Amino acid sequence: MSEESKNNTENKRREFLKGLATVPVFGFFLVNLWSKIRRDALKRKNLLTDLVQEKSPPAIISGLSSSKHLNIGIIGYGGRGSHLVRSAGFATKGWTDWAYKQSKENKLHKAYATFMSQEDLNCSLVGVCDLFDINAELAIDASKNDVRPGGKPKSSAIRYRHYTEMLARDDIDAVIVATPDHWHSRITIDAAKAGKHVYCEKGLTRTFQEAVDVYDTMKETGMILQLGHQNRQVEANDKAKQIIDQGLLGPVNLVELTTNRNSPWGAWVWTIHEKANRKTLDWDTFQEPSPNKIPFGEEALKRFFRWRCWYDYGTGLSGDLFSHDYDALNQIMGMGIPKYASSSGGIYFYKDGRDVPDVWHVTLEYPDMDMTVLYSATLSSNNSRGNRIMGHDATMVLGGQSNAGSVGGFRVIADRESTKYREKIEQGIINTKYPIYNYSPGSKQIDGVTSATSQYFANKGLLYSYRDGKRVDPSHLHVKDWLDAIRSGGQPKCNSEVAFEEAVTCAMATESYLTGRRVEWDPINRRLI
Repeated sequence: MSEESKNNTENKRREFLKGLATVPVFGFFLVNLWSKIRRDALKRKNLLTDLVQEKSPPAIISGLSSSKHLNIGIIGYGGRGSHLVRSAGFATKGWTDWAYKQSKENKLHKAYATFMSQEDLNCSLVGVCDLFDINAELAIDASKNDVRPGGKPKSSAIRYRHYTEMLARDDIDAVIVATPDHWHSRITIDAAKAGKHVYCEKGLTRTFQEAVDVYDTMKETGMILQLGHQNRQVEANDKAKQIIDQGLLGPVNLVELTTNRNSPWGAWVWTIHEKANRKTLDWDTFQEPSPNKIPFGEEALKRFFRWRCWYDYGTGLSGDLFSHDYDALNQIMGMGIPKYASSSGGIYFYKDGRDVPDVWHVTLEYPDMDMTVLYSATLSSNNSRGNRIMGHDATMVLGGQSNAGSVGGFRVIADRESTKYREKIEQGIINTKYPIYNYSPGSKQIDGVTSATSQYFANKGLLYSYRDGKRVDPSHLHVKDWLDAIRSGGQPKCNSEVAFEEAVTCAMATESYLTGRRVEWDPINRRLI
């Protein structure tokens, strides 16, 4: 369009608006409508989708599941273990009845539909080991329930009192390890040596040396390890990686990761089961690998059900929540193990006998990348701060609720001092008040997520993802990824290499807090200094 034509158009627009202004009410309405249309057009213009080399999210590959039937076992059928077994296609009758009822009462409740639409992973749950009788009985019930993807199970599970008895079975191909962290390394190593592939929940290990031992064992045996970071299957992380790889943020020197929770459940004050007692719970076996032993009693019950509150059994915020955010960032940026880690914090709110902090901060230094990563967590405030990857030219804000109303996406905001976008900013093509890119996965609804803690997981992309516009549980995709790798002989997304990076980083952060000093990673000698 010529300059003269532009001037004519603008003059006509002004005359039109003047004319509307003479009509008191209707004119006022149309003037505001016209302004809104122009603002919306400006926002659309600022999306600049031409900057991003669009790629489709990875498709769900279905062929491998039909190639070979696999027998799996579950070791630790608690809250997370039951979810992973459900992700493999096995839910208790109580859960399917509840989820079906919820779907009838609330159309936004998608748990039943999501479960039933899962791919049949062509596996059988044949072995169960849990130190609490009630959990073991529930796992067996799940193995028999015919309300599932693929219909009636081919076989049902046998309960084992000790995991070594299950590993002695020749017909078990793989095991899911969802015990407290202090058992992870021993079970994973023993399983690999017994010829079983392993899906191990995060954090990988309780200590640094355990991480080295697990890594070496997986390499020696050739067994396939998948670490339980289901965020590896979230399409928003794949899209964020595309933007980072294309350099659209410019040089990134600082990243902020945050966790905010404000509920007893979110601080691991979990329910002590009413049927837990000396007869139904094997406390002696539970505490066998822990450095400190206590007699069975009320304190033991607290520790069994709320184990994340003590360093004897886990690493608190480090292995539970920091590990998720670190792994998501590692997926997006591929920065690996830091050179230095420093951490601080304390027990400021939950004075309940725990020894892990409820406020905790970590600084990771990457001198070779000219980058620092900051992690900050509190368990006594829901004032969500979000995660930010800050570049010279733009900042990527991860998670939270997007302008489109969905959760788990991200937006990219140009920096007003950007070098890359300076010309577009000066020309008015980019307005730094609006995102230059806004990614919103699949849905505008939270789909049955009501509690603040559950919404926290949704914002992190840990409750559901989307593939080809279909709502999918990322844990299902993660279990499938592991089973597909077993069948193909390939490597899953969160394999032993990635798992080792997570385990060492978390161990550095934990060690720094416990010793009160900065910890350095020596990659040549594989030790912490």
